[in-house]
Amino acid sequence: MIDASPPASGASGAASTPNASALTKLLALRRPRVVGILNVTPDSFSDGGNFLSPDAAVAHARQMIAEGADIIDIGAESTRPYGDPVAVSAAEELRRLEFVLPETVRMGLPVSIDTMKATVAAWALDRGAAIVNDVWGLQRDPEMAEIIASYRVPVVIMHNRDAADPRIDIMADIAAFFERSLAIAARAGVQRDSIVLDPGIGFGKTPEQSMTAIAKLDRLRTFDLPLLVGASRKRFIDAVIPAPPEQRLGGSIAAHILAVKRGAAFIRAHDVAATVQAMRVMAAIEANA
Repeated sequence: MIDASPPASGASGAASTPNASALTKLLALRRPRVVGILNVTPDSFSDGGNFLSPDAAVAHARQMIAEGADIIDIGAESTRPYGDPVAVSAAEELRRLEFVLPETVRMGLPVSIDTMKATVAAWALDRGAAIVNDVWGLQRDPEMAEIIASYRVPVVIMHNRDAADPRIDIMADIAAFFERSLAIAARAGVQRDSIVLDPGIGFGKTPEQSMTAIAKLDRLRTFDLPLLVGASRKRFIDAVIPAPPEQRLGGSIAAHILAVKRGAAFIRAHDVAATVQAMRVMAAIEANA
């Protein structure tokens, strides 16, 4: 069994977590920020199993940092936006993270823990993770908001649904979901300026709704919070022009450029080198407008 208690070298909880300014520092960068995806899972929709080996995962984290990633987002449970995810226990998540997360933290870049479980988030934060990325927006684990508040770390609140419904107004649904999440955060004492919103491309949405969420992303600016978009290799690309996940780079970059134009501050991507190049060239061209 993995010990989920704090490392012996430091005290637990908010007092020992030096990450409160992580989001402020990232937002100070005057360009789109790229979040590199590291899935240490056997069943993620795009790269499941590729980085299940701890050595392969650490090597991939190092590669993404060399390619220009601003954050490494590590997930040990596939949330599989298409089809039913296979439930993973907290113990299994921790087993997959036990070596990979501390090693990645030691590389010096902010590390985000992608989890729905408060116990896993706390374990990761005690070992140096700087951000929590909750794909259920604080609405699945009732202890998640309290953990984030106690550690005083940034959180990515993602919109999600149990199933897609083509009849709904997806932008209204996203906004209502965020209102609920923000109320939970406020009650727990999560600082509003530590929150990032993610419309959850591909999660509980039809391909058309995913495209709408990008096309109308600027409507979410009314929350006055940074926005993150993860369109990387998602199925809506295949709905436009059929291609397997590993061949959706062009569509991913197109979607991400449009997302930035509509207000996204963060882009979450599998293909870091190409995404960084696209974001920085776009920013350089716009600087000369």
